[in-house]
Amino acid sequence: MKAMRAMFYWATEEEEFDDNPTVGVKNIKYATKGHHSWTDYEIAQYQQRHPVSTKARLALDLLRFTTGRREDIPRLGPEHVSEGRIRFVQGKNEDRAPILIDIPVHEELAASIAATQTGEKTFLVTQWGKPFTTNGFGNWFRDRCNEAGLPHCSAHGVRKATAAALADNEATAHEIMSVTGHRSMKEVERYTLAADQAQIANRSSPT
Repeated sequence: MKAMRAMFYWATEEEEFDDNPTVGVKNIKYATKGHHSWTDYEIAQYQQRHPVSTKARLALDLLRFTTGRREDIPRLGPEHVSEGRIRFVQGKNEDRAPILIDIPVHEELAASIAATQTGEKTFLVTQWGKPFTTNGFGNWFRDRCNEAGLPHCSAHGVRKATAAALADNEATAHEIMSVTGHRSMKEVERYTLAADQAQIANRSSPT
């Protein structure tokens, strides 16, 4: 529909067509679940294929314990860690509405960083010793997922899994937002509501 609107707009402007038949046509809305949220089993499967001290494992741990997006992870380095905390500005909308993430360094992430050979400025570097680009990291991480037999998993799905895990551990929506950097309650409430539903079902299930 987007392409047809543009085509008919051009056609009417050039007087090749009398009117634009796409005017007033509403888009069809589709319900999608978005990126697949990693399960505990899938995380364990990835960890088995990529143990601690590997660059692939460090990538997963950075994604899990910072909830960074794929544009954030390639930029993280030693300068962002001090006094037991990791601090960085999220890449999304950083020029319009910057969001500072300031969270404790999880012990598993600290162990992963300590065990892995990292770059000087960024933790993750390419085979040529250069920082990853956003697309370069996304493609590289996709290959690591494929190696672990997880072709349906993605970098963004790790972020969703962490948010869901926080909800499962009874974190409030505001607490989750302080970790993920979400500005809207709407997205985060999806995780907390799903967790609440599961907990209520567990309490009410027949024994």
